[in-house]
Amino acid sequence: MGISGGFVSGHRFSGAISYSKSKAPLAAGRRNRTSLAVAVLTLLFSIYALAESAADIYKTKCSACHGSNGVGDTMLGKNLKLRSLTSDEVQKQSDNELAIIISKGKGRMPAYDRKLSKEQIGDVVKYIRALKK
Repeated sequence: MGISGGFVSGHRFSGAISYSKSKAPLAAGRRNRTSLAVAVLTLLFSIYALAESAADIYKTKCSACHGSNGVGDTMLGKNLKLRSLTSDEVQKQSDNELAIIISKGKGRMPAYDRKLSKEQIGDVVKYIRALKK
């Protein structure tokens, strides 16, 4: 502050300055922790807000070939002779088998293990199961 101490009306006020200086780091630390907490909460909420639903993931990653209803009735799906995701042959596969196919790819289907998280792949498997109903 530039004032190192002195007298005002016969009272020494240097103690007041040193007292306020000693408390300032504590207050700044609390503000920093509060700001950090707010930033972390904001980040977490924004991640959840941006998280795609299984239907959104299916629509953007799968429907070009497998079609919106999973039967492979798109031009690409017909050219690749894809099985319907609603067929008994696909539906009888375990969740793990379907997750491996989505993760690693199969035939001309690309791998999605670097594009989707394990949780997202699990959500797509659940979505494929729901197509049968």
